[in-house]
Amino acid sequence: MNSLAAHDAEPGVDAVLLWVALPYVALAIFILGHVWRYRYDKFGWTTRSSQLYESGLLRIGSPLFHFGVLVVLVGHIGGLLIPESWTDAAGVSETAYHVIAVVLGTIAGVCTLAGLAILVYRRRTVGPVFSVTTRNDKLMYAVLTSTILLGLAATVVANIVEGGYNYRTTVSPWFRSIFYFQPDPDLMTGVPILFQLHALSALLLFSIWPFTRLVHMLTAPVGYLTRPYIVYRSRDEQLGALPPRRGWERVG
Repeated sequence: MNSLAAHDAEPGVDAVLLWVALPYVALAIFILGHVWRYRYDKFGWTTRSSQLYESGLLRIGSPLFHFGVLVVLVGHIGGLLIPESWTDAAGVSETAYHVIAVVLGTIAGVCTLAGLAILVYRRRTVGPVFSVTTRNDKLMYAVLTSTILLGLAATVVANIVEGGYNYRTTVSPWFRSIFYFQPDPDLMTGVPILFQLHALSALLLFSIWPFTRLVHMLTAPVGYLTRPYIVYRSRDEQLGALPPRRGWERVG
């Protein structure tokens, strides 16, 4: 009887595949993919900036997107990595944490989505920018947009429409259990579908991350501190410090 109950309590195959196997596969691809990219494609480790082609829309969309992503990233780090017991011990009630997380998360999500929409519109409508857009870029934008939309929808629907959902008792412990190498898929089985889809889309995003222009987010411009000065010279009629030799005068 006890063995039968223990067997019934075991997580299903689908839960193990989605919430144990898939996260470790995505994590392995994320780490090994960056190592491979750095070793064999250092010159491709760049954003492939298109600022020279168009700067008006970029000046609006890029700050919006990067500001929103930064706040979203900080919020996810706090919500997923910091246990609820720590914030309780610090005197932050669950109600206060919930209000701050929902308000900041919604604002940051809207800013991120608005900035991304401007950047995608720019990339699609500005001819020179669209001409340098690869299939890899299109896939990245599609997955990134889906992840942001699902995260924003989960925040709005679960916390505003349905009256609140404390993901720190389910999603957060599951996320930490992956890094403890003691994954608990049961924590994700009863999670609202939007949160599940958001988590799965994030895993997909991490899987393609090393092979896209997103790698630049993991690069710190430390070399700028020690690189030599760049010397600028004005364009004048005479090229170089010495007058041209006879027969080599500049034409035109």
